[in-house]
Amino acid sequence: MRSADRFILCSWNMLYTETVKVIADLLKEFDSERPVHKTFRPGIGPFGEPQILGEIARRLLRRGISAQTKRTPDLDVQHELAIEFKIVRPFGDNGREAENWSVNLLHPYAGNVSLIGDAIKLSGLNRYRSKGLFVIGYEHDTPKIPLDPLLSSFELIAKTVMNIPLSKRVEERRDQLVHPEHQVLRCVGWELEQY
Repeated sequence: MRSADRFILCSWNMLYTETVKVIADLLKEFDSERPVHKTFRPGIGPFGEPQILGEIARRLLRRGISAQTKRTPDLDVQHELAIEFKIVRPFGDNGREAENWSVNLLHPYAGNVSLIGDAIKLSGLNRYRSKGLFVIGYEHDTPKIPLDPLLSSFELIAKTVMNIPLSKRVEERRDQLVHPEHQVLRCVGWELEQY
């Protein structure tokens, strides 16, 4: 077991940065296997949220870390950490800009499937010691549409409009993914601070 894996397994007072790093490493490892989803080109970029979360849970389990996908939260790690995920990809497999790709983060209403809606749901879960939000984002190596304005907008709306207690953003970047449109993986996370 690698030291990062041992750290995530043994210490739930850990920094959320370690969780983001471990998941980024797992996704890069999965991408290097050139997986194919449906009829799309190889790489993790075209995979949907249920497939990606299932893969993360399986790979954590192989490392001795209990993780299961659920409806709420998206990922339950060791029954201690609850994480809600969203995938953000400005471009589709065909190289065209995707429609409504930014809505996954910004729709500011409870009960909605946006990351803001997920944050509101998470804040109501009391059985977890830690709760986090996680964005799996894709860009070109030189971004045709950079994710930074979207991420900053999410933080602004979440903190100042919706009063969601976000920690400082943590991020891990993995380059040289195999898909021609989803070349860079950006794993971005925020822990929900206690009220």
